[in-house]
Amino acid sequence: MTYDEPAYRRRDFGDTEAYGDTDGGITRTQRVSAAALDDVFDDPAHGEPGRDRLAVHVLWEILLLVAVVALGFLLYRTQASALRGQALKTLLVSAAALGLLTLGAGVTLRAAVPNLALGPVAVAAGLHFAENGDRGVVPAMTPAVLAAAGLGLAVTLLVVGFHVPSWAASLAAALGVIVFIQQRTAPVRVQGEYDPRGTALYLFGGFAALAVLGGLFGMIKPIRRMVGRFRPVADPARRRGAGGGVVAGAAMVASMVLATGAGLLMAANGSGPVRPVTGLEWTGLAIGAALVGGTSAYGRRGGIFGTLLSVLLVTLFLRYSDLKNWDIALGATAAVVLAGGLVVTRLVETFGRPRVVAPVDGDWAAETDNDWSDPAERSDSWSATLPAQPGKPRPDPWDADRWGSADR
Repeated sequence: MTYDEPAYRRRDFGDTEAYGDTDGGITRTQRVSAAALDDVFDDPAHGEPGRDRLAVHVLWEILLLVAVVALGFLLYRTQASALRGQALKTLLVSAAALGLLTLGAGVTLRAAVPNLALGPVAVAAGLHFAENGDRGVVPAMTPAVLAAAGLGLAVTLLVVGFHVPSWAASLAAALGVIVFIQQRTAPVRVQGEYDPRGTALYLFGGFAALAVLGGLFGMIKPIRRMVGRFRPVADPARRRGAGGGVVAGAAMVASMVLATGAGLLMAANGSGPVRPVTGLEWTGLAIGAALVGGTSAYGRRGGIFGTLLSVLLVTLFLRYSDLKNWDIALGATAAVVLAGGLVVTRLVETFGRPRVVAPVDGDWAAETDNDWSDPAERSDSWSATLPAQPGKPRPDPWDADRWGSADR
């Protein structure tokens, strides 16, 4: 067996290797097991070698925490009563409402099916509750939840069934919901006596728990793979399999239901009549907050505490700008947050992707001269002369015929 057999070639990829050596003329080859290969590749069919790096998420979430503390201090200095009593409860409900929208945006972003209908669905749900709140929360909101779930299934049919971009399908759904909203020509006063501020701490705690648990579960390799399976890896028009489609559809339906809950809290938070606006600014704010929190616009990647911190940051800023009488449109705030989130996505995709492992120094298997993929190169790699044979060679009649100068 010659020294340039494939068994002697060696390549290192993280914790896996395949190589061969000799022991008394017997070649031993260590091959990478299927379990090891599955552990190395995030997407065994098309993925990159290695696991996603989390350092960028940790560093970014520390910066977000510092920004939240600083803005909270500024809000306290401006008006200390804004963080006490009934004002604090109103603030917590507002954060929970925006948090549910952001969770809906985050789950669809991780599943690579961003939903642009979140804001219109929330506004429509708020209008529906304002008109029917006197019947009770559950009777009033059950039809809204069912309608939102049905809308999510319809969007899923387009996105998964025909494998078309989710932003286009959800935009079509958003336009349909806006038609429902525009049937009201004036703000609608909230009927009924439901006041979520009585349970503000529980509502905000529930959102925080969902956000953090979702981030923690997203760190588990099989779950991250499953949730992000719909993310394209080559041609975006190619189907990513039934598993990815099911998860994408579930994420779309869940986001619609979360938006319905957000609309309920917005309408019942004591902020006055519900105005029949398009709600697209809330879509931009929710998606922007999810991106600022570290969720990638391309799908799959995301942090742990980023969604919670970004929602707190946006909620505090909205309250602070209101106290300062800054005349900033909600759409302008959404545009800035969304643009900033896109910058964060680039950081996450640049520094969060698996680390590239360089070949071992002196590893001749990595050289282009030893690439055996081309049969022509394989035939050209043989030497025309044999190497010098040390010592007295074994008797062989072929040596005499071929070389004419063999030792007898």
